[in-house]
Amino acid sequence: MHYSDYGLANTKTLLKRAMRDGYAVPAFNFYNMETLTAILNASQITQSPVILAVSEGALQYMGDDILMGLIRGAQYKRGTVALHLDHGHSFEICKRATDLGFSSVMFDGSALPLDKNISESRRIADYVHKFDVSLETELGVLAGIEDENTKSDIHSYTDPALVKEFIKQTQTDSLAVAIGTSHGAYKRKSPNESLRFDILEQIAKNIPNTPLVLHGASNIPQKYIKQINKYGGDIKNARGIAPAQIRHVIKLHIAKVNVESDSRFAFTAAIRKTFTNDPSEFNPRTYLENAREEMTKNCIDEIQNIMGSGYKI
Repeated sequence: MHYSDYGLANTKTLLKRAMRDGYAVPAFNFYNMETLTAILNASQITQSPVILAVSEGALQYMGDDILMGLIRGAQYKRGTVALHLDHGHSFEICKRATDLGFSSVMFDGSALPLDKNISESRRIADYVHKFDVSLETELGVLAGIEDENTKSDIHSYTDPALVKEFIKQTQTDSLAVAIGTSHGAYKRKSPNESLRFDILEQIAKNIPNTPLVLHGASNIPQKYIKQINKYGGDIKNARGIAPAQIRHVIKLHIAKVNVESDSRFAFTAAIRKTFTNDPSEFNPRTYLENAREEMTKNCIDEIQNIMGSGYKI
């Protein structure tokens, strides 16, 4: 089925609107019914467009039929929600997502030599554009670990001198840039570290009509770290990107901001609290509902106080 049969939006349309009106569309990752409905509940409450992000690992975890069954049964306003493949590493996985009914895909060729990144990106663009599916690509490398398929020990900033030709040759619809963020929960050694706004400014100047994407942008709310540790966890030195820095980059053509770790921490903090406060609890509906509610609250907070995307639909 085509994504329009599900009432899904083309990511390109959402991001162009965000660039025009000066906000970012949040891309929240999900892996099951609870995390999906948490995102959609937050979207409905705040009247915000959202991008439902699915990594290769999450797609493998849920399976094609269950994933698309969840989308088919979900409730959302037509044209306000996109379904996005996050960090696809091959033509095959991008084709699979397109054929399933995703409305956008990301090809992550950042670890490849530049010429190979360009050729594979263009190959994927030629396929997905036949179905009016959007393509996001990445130039530069983010360090850190997102899941078993997306991890790197190195970091390299996006070279502003390369972006214009990269966009021209690949025909990509949006570009993920490396300006100092990283995947996972350990993004900062100190709270004083800053993103490279100077690099982003030059990129935006060189490709002013291309929506830019920020990966690894969770702010890691410390209240969840404290709650997890209070109720038996052992999370040390987890630190994210300051919300003020995210709000600033949104002014510089960042039209899509990816968030995953924050949702994981909110979900986990609620479950740990439930189990500690009621050791006799064994009904998954109870503790998963508590986790869904906490993740919803966090998504609402980030939509309202970081993305600026509330009341845009």
